[in-house]
Formats: sequence, C-alpha cells, structure tokens
Amino acid sequence: MKTVWRGMISFGMVNIPVSLYNATRKKSISFKQLRQSDYSRINYKKVANDGAEVPQTEIAKGYEIAPDRYVVVTDAELEAITPKASRVIDIQDFVKLSQIDPRHYDNSYYLAPEPGAGKAYALLLEALKQTDSVGVAKFVLRSKEYLAAIRPAGEALTLSTMLFADEIVPVAELAEQLPDVQPSEKELAMAKLLIESQLTEFEPEKYKNEYLAAVMSLIDSKAEQEAVISKAAPEGGPQVVDIMAAIEASLAAINKDKTKAKTKKKKPA
Repeated sequence: MKTVWRGMISFGMVNIPVSLYNATRKKSISFKQLRQSDYSRINYKKVANDGAEVPQTEIAKGYEIAPDRYVVVTDAELEAITPKASRVIDIQDFVKLSQIDPRHYDNSYYLAPEPGAGKAYALLLEALKQTDSVGVAKFVLRSKEYLAAIRPAGEALTLSTMLFADEIVPVAELAEQLPDVQPSEKELAMAKLLIESQLTEFEPEKYKNEYLAAVMSLIDSKAEQEAVISKAAPEGGPQVVDIMAAIEASLAAINKDKTKAKTKKKKPA
C-alpha cells in the first residue's frame, strides 16, 4: 500500500513515528464527453466574457465580494500564508467518542507505526479503546492544515480529517422545513416496537452500490456485444473504427500467415 504521509503523532512528551495510508477507495463512474456525430473527445477552453480564449499565464485568482467586484490575490501572497510543511500530528485534546457529531468526519486514513514505534503505538491504541476516547489533532497535508480525529479501528489507529465547526450547516437553518408536531404516546410506542423488532447488528458488507453495479454490468454487456468505439487520429481527420472490423482484420492477417506457412511446407526440398 502506498504511503500518503510520514511523520509522528505527538501528545504531551510522547512522539510516535507513523505512516499514513488511505483507508477508503471511493468508487464512482466517470464518463468522457464525446461529439455524437463521430465520437471525438470534447476539449474545454478557458474563455473570458468577451469570448476570447485566455492562456494559463494570464489567469489571476479573484474572490468575488459583490457582483462583478473582485479582490485579486497573487500566488506569492497565498504562498506567504500557506501552512508550512510539518511532520507532526499534534493531538491537542482527548474527548469522548460519543461527543463528536458524525457530520464532522470527512476522509479516513490508517496510521501504522514506523520501525521501533510498535510499543508506543500499541499503548496509545489500547488506551483509546479502554477510555472510549478520540484524539483531536491538527496536522498539515499537502500544504493544507486539517483538523483530525485519531481513533481505534480494530487493531489499527485511524485518522479521519474533520470539518471545522463553521463548515457544518446548523439545523436551525431548516427550521421552516421541519415539522412542528409531537407524536402521541401510543404512536411513539408503536414506532419503537417496530424499530426494536427489526433491530440487528450493522453489517456494512450487506449494503451494495446497486447503481454502480448496474452501470458496470451495462458497460460489460455492451463491450461483449462489440458496441465499443475506438478512436484513431490519422492524417486527414478523425475516423471511427468499429471493433468488429478490427477483429476481422486481425483474423484475416492470422489466416494469411497460416496460408503462407502451409505453402512453404508443400515446396520440395
């Protein structure tokens, strides 16, 4: 597994050298945009309001403070305030796991001990398990500062990047959309009974991404039926090559080679 980052967990006077690894593999379908008439790839150009194409060297960063009013910021100015690269995951607090709203969690990683750090790593892991606690830390990854939660996951420590408090949309903003009613005791009792009758253990493996599977099945089916478009760009413009024609051409070439080989064998010595 490829290492994302190397450094150390730091809390109090304790430093634990660790490596960071991705703990998730996000799966999604990505389609390329093609021109329907000949299946040429669609390219994108950066164009100003006057229709002129803008080269990368002439593009500036602007923050819109009002309609059509911008504060322009240079790369040098941003570089001056970018967090400096650090190799320390600085645990600032330990809190109970139940106190963290799951809305704060973002991306997840595994933390593994570097050689010689196994005992200190195991100690922190077990201490967090037995106290049902989470280490809340800050660290810099790829020039960006993150808030993070360090918590146990089986026999490994995980690090989850977290959203800051001002990134969480308050429930109060939905006040007008939320119901202003209270269920009766009887209704509540019936609802609880229904939930408890179906209460079970969480098994993440049983929940499948059915849309992803259906799209991949469609793609596989069309591929097996030779509904595949190959793009070549020879001189004279783009040309659509049918996969069936390519297969037939390949078979013809193989048969031609076989015929030549047989003819050579029939010639007298």
